[in-house]
Amino acid sequence: MTSPPKLIHEVIPVGWLQCNCSIIGDTESREAIVIDPGDNPEEILAVLRRHRLKVKYIVITHAHIDHVGGAAKLKQATGAPVLMHPEDRWLLENVELQAQMIGVPAPPVAELDQPLRAGDEIRWGRDLSAHVLHTPGHSPGSISLYLPEPQKILFAGDTLFAGSIGRTDLWGGSSDAILRSIHSHLLALDNATRVYPGHGPATTIGDERERNPFLQGL
Repeated sequence: MTSPPKLIHEVIPVGWLQCNCSIIGDTESREAIVIDPGDNPEEILAVLRRHRLKVKYIVITHAHIDHVGGAAKLKQATGAPVLMHPEDRWLLENVELQAQMIGVPAPPVAELDQPLRAGDEIRWGRDLSAHVLHTPGHSPGSISLYLPEPQKILFAGDTLFAGSIGRTDLWGGSSDAILRSIHSHLLALDNATRVYPGHGPATTIGDERERNPFLQGL
């Protein structure tokens, strides 16, 4: 019987909004994916070097500036392609405008190399995989990534937080859509599923189902 792959998983809060950038690597092959490199690419590269990891994919849960600000420099340093849902391409292409709106310097703009859509699977390492869930509402192209058993881990982007949900008053946001996404895709997961949001502490599906005030009655 084959033993499950062992994970390297580090969460680095990056940038002025402290976006949770996740690095998930395989201890045997040393392949990794990086989720939401929003800023501080040098810190991300330092963690990769410390674990001797090679980045296979850079995955963006949605294209707000605080989640993509370091993607271009990380891509330049690693050669890894950038993966994202195509419905957020317009946000990615307007990072400079996003920067102007909030009064911060504009980072280099990363190009989208490979589109991700609902039902796609990302594979890396010896036997690691993540299922792509299209979870619009915070933005039209928001996705969540689910690593099935034995990991049972969800990277929820800015769709679901500990005790809250993503804001819907930004470009392309929709409160109806985000609640549908959470109900249809995230609450369908096992209660024990560990959730890593785009900001703030980790939680579980069970805790959010029971205690999150935005989800009561769903």
